[in-house]
Amino acid sequence: MEVQVQGHQVHFERSGKGPPALFLHGVPDTGDIWKDVIAGAQQRYTCYAPDLMGIGRSQENPGFDYSFDGYADWVEALVQALGITEPVTLVVHDWGGLIGLAWASQYPQRIARVLIMNTAFTPLYRWHFWARVWRTPLLGEFSMLVMNRALFRQQLQRGSRKLTLAQIDEAYHAFHPAARAVVLRLYRSADPPKLVGKETAFAALAQRVPVKVLWGEHDPYVPRWVAATFHTEDVEMLPDSGHWVPLEESAKVAEALLRM
Repeated sequence: MEVQVQGHQVHFERSGKGPPALFLHGVPDTGDIWKDVIAGAQQRYTCYAPDLMGIGRSQENPGFDYSFDGYADWVEALVQALGITEPVTLVVHDWGGLIGLAWASQYPQRIARVLIMNTAFTPLYRWHFWARVWRTPLLGEFSMLVMNRALFRQQLQRGSRKLTLAQIDEAYHAFHPAARAVVLRLYRSADPPKLVGKETAFAALAQRVPVKVLWGEHDPYVPRWVAATFHTEDVEMLPDSGHWVPLEESAKVAEALLRM
């Protein structure tokens, strides 16, 4: 399905029935990362899984403001375009967490509950090695040019040992040149210290809506201590999983959604 958001086409998948749930993926993924989770959660929720702007099958918005505020406004425009009027169950992973939680802190009235997986939303976080590469002009562009299938597989398997080659190859196929350029802009626009006020706003939101964290412990990109920074005591560690919890533990993610 396609919808116009800020004048550009955004691809999304919708299924299920019940109150709305918005699933926001990370990098280098698309909304397809949520397929198995949604299969288990659609009995309770109407599930919306977009490809983020400029990634996968969604068009890029030239001149887009890649700041946290810019992306918060983009998600709000997406939700309005989807015709969602009631509070949303927000499900986020990786960069979808930075984007989705920025939206939640800026538009708290939109949120019914939040499920968080392996992301960061704290000014104390420091970027991992590849993020530092992608934030560096020229070096980042070069790294994207040499990111062939073999290197891509190596890095994703490092992040999550249980990923299948089919899952990795599906992500690689969707990581086209335009998406790679968007990823560079994402990382270069977002500095964790800019989250100071937004983290405070999210802390206030977490006092009035349920917030649950599912955390893959074998994550080389986001350290384990970050799991405790989302202002909730409902943190479930997954000792056999890595960074890509939505793919490795889709049944557990769906089960958590049904219990919230």
